Amino acid sequence: MNKEKDITGIILAGGKSSRMGREKGLILLQNKPFIQHIIDAVQPLVTELIIVSSNPDYDTFNIKRIEDIVPESGPIAGIHAGLLHSKTKNNLVISCDVPLINTGVLQQLLEYRTENYDIVQFESKGKTIPLIALYKKQCAEKCFELLKNGERRLRKLVLAMRTKTITVSEKEEALVINLNTIEDLKTITDAIDY
Repeated sequence: MNKEKDITGIILAGGKSSRMGREKGLILLQNKPFIQHIIDAVQPLVTELIIVSSNPDYDTFNIKRIEDIVPESGPIAGIHAGLLHSKTKNNLVISCDVPLINTGVLQQLLEYRTENYDIVQFESKGKTIPLIALYKKQCAEKCFELLKNGERRLRKLVLAMRTKTITVSEKEEALVINLNTIEDLKTITDAIDY
């Protein structure tokens, strides 16, 4: 396990959840909210956890909650706020809709924390996953620059920084899936209720 915990965990729970129809991070999977699954996976690797959300319902988890500094501006704004509040150079950024993620998968990102990358992200089935990634604190500046120019696409941030992409193994593909719809949730629930 990671002994030098110079890392902050930033959980993004500020999305609209429009396709799910309710607050994603609070949906139960195996009697536990999505966000609790993520907290359990991240906590062993970090010194501090931050939840980025304007929803006070997350206060029940007893974790520091902050809000976007630039509201209504998507994940770049959440990353920006989280990085500004972080006291560490390295930050694990995770969206609240990946409840199957585990500590072992996240540990792989940390293996690159001393290398000269701004962002270390996963890729699965040919698609990059910038919302399960390691971000250096200095990315906050670029986030703000993009937000100031009205740019909300996370891809623009990833392309502007020195980014390393790691492909997850086939057996880990299910662990990095983000659940956006009721159908996604049902598929996952059916798969784990064997």
